[in-house]
Amino acid sequence: MRLLFTLAYSLFFIVQNFGQVNFTKSNLPIILINTNGQQIQDEPKIIADMKIIYNGPNIENKISDTANEYNNRIGIEYRGSTSQGFPKKPFGFETLNASGENNDVKLLGMPKENDWTLNATYNDKSLMRDGLAYILAGNIMEYAPRVRYTELSINNTYQGIYLLVEKIKRDKARVDIEKMETSDNSGDALTGGYIIKMDKETGSNSGEGWNSPYKPFNGAWQNTFFQCEYPNASDITSQQKDYIRNHINQVENSIASQNFKDPINGYRKYIDTKSLMDFIIINELTKNPDAYRLSTFFYKERDSEGGKIKFGPVWDFNLGFGNVDYCTQGNPEGLVILNFNEVCSGDWWVVHFWWKKFIQDEFFYTELKHRWQALRKKEFSEERINFVIDSISTMLGEAQVRNFQQWPILGQYVWPNYYVGQTYGEEVNYLKSWIKNRIKYLDLVWEVKDPNTVEMEEDLLRLLPNPAKNRATLDFKHNIPSDLQIKIFDLGGSVFLVDYSKISEKKMELDISEIPSGLIFINVILEDKSYTYKLIKN
Repeated sequence: MRLLFTLAYSLFFIVQNFGQVNFTKSNLPIILINTNGQQIQDEPKIIADMKIIYNGPNIENKISDTANEYNNRIGIEYRGSTSQGFPKKPFGFETLNASGENNDVKLLGMPKENDWTLNATYNDKSLMRDGLAYILAGNIMEYAPRVRYTELSINNTYQGIYLLVEKIKRDKARVDIEKMETSDNSGDALTGGYIIKMDKETGSNSGEGWNSPYKPFNGAWQNTFFQCEYPNASDITSQQKDYIRNHINQVENSIASQNFKDPINGYRKYIDTKSLMDFIIINELTKNPDAYRLSTFFYKERDSEGGKIKFGPVWDFNLGFGNVDYCTQGNPEGLVILNFNEVCSGDWWVVHFWWKKFIQDEFFYTELKHRWQALRKKEFSEERINFVIDSISTMLGEAQVRNFQQWPILGQYVWPNYYVGQTYGEEVNYLKSWIKNRIKYLDLVWEVKDPNTVEMEEDLLRLLPNPAKNRATLDFKHNIPSDLQIKIFDLGGSVFLVDYSKISEKKMELDISEIPSGLIFINVILEDKSYTYKLIKN
């Protein structure tokens, strides 16, 4: 499959007649890179010159203008894994001084640092899935990467719209945890901070980590590999490696234990649940198919700072928001956290066992639903999300024309598009429509009943447990009626036939083991009246 993928993109690159754009000005910041005759490669970085021209809001920028935002050296390389197979390449770069040393600088109003990425947004023809996700996450999480839209030219060849993004890194203005020195090998100093990721073993610190002692799910052939992102591979000491590995093993043991829900001695002892809720919510809002298994970061504070593990920063959403045609698919229904391993168990990277365990904690899952309902009133209201989308599409109005002249892919399938619009406007409208339907679905799945609402007399039974995995019990208020009819169906209208048995005069057990994970409805018909109950199938 990977060979076919590579061949497909090689052929695409050969046969596509990419446009030659006359690029002289933009309403977006302009980035000009000169490699001085060198070829950019995937490691090591080459030394190049970079200029950034930005004259301020609502002021036109010309490539002939003075480089007033940045004018110095950089170290640049290709970045990403699958995305390097596209003709429009993503880049990573470090800002350097004249002597070739790392140089922390502000770029386009973002805090000083030296590590940055240029996201190509190639197979996302709305050009905004990553940017939108980071903006939304930045409103609710401790930190999410900041972004700026730019137009890029390399060696006087126009490259199109690129998203300048902060690279995930330990820094006071990024992941704000304590700096680790090579001398921090005992006591409180040894306890943090650390950044860990679940991801492909490519890029920085590749292979620096360990396999989980637990399989991601029963019968899995895959192993979950934890990589230490910070301290990096060249700086981390053996004591630090041992400490963070042993600590994560403790966390895993707590999640795998019978009393994992215990508020004192369960996983809450180690994990900041607010960051966990927000991480799940942003990944489910976007229905990110990479969630929980790739580009999944978490970090540990120093014990004197609280010592908890916090989830985030979020990363890589180009396949989210309905832009994937495999495994979880691009439709707006379904929860990745529950469904991915069932629909894509053969993937090399699968969802680790942690995530279903979190959802099985009824108290945490109820908290998550309340958090979702609160965010829906403001940060994740449909009006606010549409405002962000409209603002970005307006800002990109002129530049997107040039981008798609250079890369004429509108109306064409680019792996793994679920939807192919004929125009940029159609791509943006699809994104807005998809989000509207996704929100509607999540509102239903994560509904929280008002505790002040009096139960209607028509609520003739309770459904236990909820969520349920293999069996669900219908606990009736009164004796089970003799003329009872039961129908089970999902959001798509598919009807399921299940075995059921009477276990007492007031209780009936349903065998739901063969029903796919997700939201299902149990419709009870009694005396020409119909009552419908929602159940989350794990």
